[in-house]
Amino acid sequence: MKESRDLLEQLGYPSTDLKELPTSTKTFPDGAQYRIELPSVEGPIALKETLKEIDRLGLTIHRISQGSGIMLQTDEEIMEMCKMTAERGMELSLFVGPRGSWDVSAGPLTTGGKSQGIRHEGSDQLVYAMEDLKRGAALGLRGALVADEGLLLLTKEMKKYGQLPEDFVVKVSVQMGSANPVSVKLMEDIGADTYNVPPALTLSKLAAIRQSIDIPIDLYVEVPDTFGGFLRYYEIPEIIRVLAPVYIKFGLRNHPDVYPSGKQWESTNISLTKERVRRAAIGIQMIERYYPEAKTSKLGAKGLGIAKIEKAAVK
Repeated sequence: MKESRDLLEQLGYPSTDLKELPTSTKTFPDGAQYRIELPSVEGPIALKETLKEIDRLGLTIHRISQGSGIMLQTDEEIMEMCKMTAERGMELSLFVGPRGSWDVSAGPLTTGGKSQGIRHEGSDQLVYAMEDLKRGAALGLRGALVADEGLLLLTKEMKKYGQLPEDFVVKVSVQMGSANPVSVKLMEDIGADTYNVPPALTLSKLAAIRQSIDIPIDLYVEVPDTFGGFLRYYEIPEIIRVLAPVYIKFGLRNHPDVYPSGKQWESTNISLTKERVRRAAIGIQMIERYYPEAKTSKLGAKGLGIAKIEKAAVK
């Protein structure tokens, strides 16, 4: 194996998983090591309840993300979510809407074709996804999740050609699945601003990825059942030390799949978002207990995809 390991080192990558778990010297632009993300906040009503719980528990949450997509939100709903988060200096990240699993293709429904489901099938779906991004940006949105390598590259080109704002944060979804230093570095090179790594990776494997990239890593510390259902709370201090800059992401196991969401899931979504906030409180207490010197960002910090509500005022 020496020849293969030597080539990786010559190319600037770790040649083995980093079992010694070195402390990361990388940070967010403001010097912080970690930020907190709450995913699956499906729409403005769920967001309002989330913010109430955040205030009740006195938490600092930096990013709100959502899975149903820009496509399934009205202009008014997107603007309302932008306004609520921007007023607090929080990032809002909405998924791109059209995907293979929502199309007429049978491929994503097969056992072997599941990974096809989150990608965009054909040129037309790429165009639809680009239109989703442009619509969101025009309404003030400054962050979105993508899960297709081609669309990711196109976001980089769209910024270059003025079709997306330069400060638009492109967050790569956990569904992309790249799981080693070379593949994640490739995602960084073609446009990823933050990367959600697969949640089943050990710290040794994640440490090797951190050594190869500079962008923030997003990591579920409570993982939805669809991605394994792991609870990694006691690892949070080491995750911050080894993977900084890192978004600590509180999903929720043992819950129904609500995507694509809507009024039919409203009461369920509110319950789920409240519990995610509670889980975040538990995780933050872990940090305070075991790694109190860890540095976090203030709301409004540089690098957050905070919506531009002056361009899209809500009545």
